[in-house]
Amino acid sequence: MSRFWNERLQQLTPYVPGEQPQMTNLVKLNTNEHPFGPGEAVTQAIREAADERLRLYPDPDATQLRQVIADWFGLEASQVFPANGSDEVLAFIFQGLFQSGEPVLFPDISYSFYPVYCGLYGLESRTVALDEQLRIPVEGFQPPNGGVIFPNPNAPTGRFLDLESIERILVANPDRVVVIDEAYVDFGGESAARLIPDHPNLLVTQTLSKSRSLAGLRVGYAMGQQHLIEGLERIKNSFNSYTLDRLAQAGAIAAFRDEAGFRAGQQAVIEQRERLNAGLEALGFEVVPSRANFVFCRHPAVSGAELAAQLRERHIIVRHFDKPRIEQYLRITIGTGDEMTALLTALDDILNSGEVTA
Repeated sequence: MSRFWNERLQQLTPYVPGEQPQMTNLVKLNTNEHPFGPGEAVTQAIREAADERLRLYPDPDATQLRQVIADWFGLEASQVFPANGSDEVLAFIFQGLFQSGEPVLFPDISYSFYPVYCGLYGLESRTVALDEQLRIPVEGFQPPNGGVIFPNPNAPTGRFLDLESIERILVANPDRVVVIDEAYVDFGGESAARLIPDHPNLLVTQTLSKSRSLAGLRVGYAMGQQHLIEGLERIKNSFNSYTLDRLAQAGAIAAFRDEAGFRAGQQAVIEQRERLNAGLEALGFEVVPSRANFVFCRHPAVSGAELAAQLRERHIIVRHFDKPRIEQYLRITIGTGDEMTALLTALDDILNSGEVTA
């Protein structure tokens, strides 16, 4: 630590992003990226935006992108807030919309950036334990609290909470913001965006990093009633008015317009997920039902750490969390058909080698 760090910086435990290993013949199944790249219309839009206009600042309000997103969800442009990845959106929410003095609530097994944001902005937090089937317990998100947030589908479990249950949480917290983090919703869930007109305390966040194949572009957005969006804009314009560059806006607009490419990629991931589920179960794995572009699984006879290490030796990278309750699990990103075949073949070889231990 440096003597120039303030007390809050000294106490921070930063988020650790998924590993980006540099090795040959890699099967990379650890960071939930889309296995297929964006369509040609998207990359062409980015190329066309890379011209002499780069000397100019981009539209600080991302006006055209707001309207495209609003049209997709049947909302008004004033109900949409684009930003530099959904992580930036979440950071603004923690900074300005969650209340101090009472704990922010989120699941005990969930996106590990949430406690980091609480530490960064000096917010108290309290976790709500998932049940034995790793499901979110609706009754756990009751006031008093400073706000509620959870992914849906949850990460890293992949489980989806139905909209009726989400409405129960919204109704139970009329004076606090409830954030539904929908990074993975396009792979089999239903967005809570349609609940926005009836619930002034609801914010829904999404990203183009997963289902739109644009993790490298960094575009995310929030949706909610206008008073919440105005709050996020107030923070943005006190921090950095130009959070989305010209290329990002162009690519994001094209991605929403390329509905056929989006649907094809969405369906391909779902098909490979169901294939992987069947293959894992045939090998004796317990697989948590997933509505995301990953599966969460464990083998009753072999530790998660051992499996992850053995796969790494075969140049296959999956995510292992050395944390209470889930240390035996692996989170496996859905890849291409060839990558799923390579993974299942490697797991079959590992489990039948006689060299692994529980």
